[in-house]
Amino acid sequence: MKKQRHKTEEIIRIIRKADSGQTVEDVCREENICVQTFYRWRRKYGRMEMADAKRFKELVNENGELKKMLADEMLKNRVLEESLKKKW
Repeated sequence: MKKQRHKTEEIIRIIRKADSGQTVEDVCREENICVQTFYRWRRKYGRMEMADAKRFKELVNENGELKKMLADEMLKNRVLEESLKKKW
């Protein structure tokens, strides 16, 4: 069975629906998710608001870009060190 991906905004909406008074089981049945998934999401996104979720996504993307930049610079340094070793 193919996994369905939910966006962060959808996850927060589902969590808020359960916080508004519906039971967790009812919300899970409506959204077609299992109870363990709901509680995992609640642990991860429970205290987030929509603005926080958007900022979190931006930070994750920025962090990925920074990691790529660092890896490129480390590779350049390694190549330079190897070329200097061969010359001497």
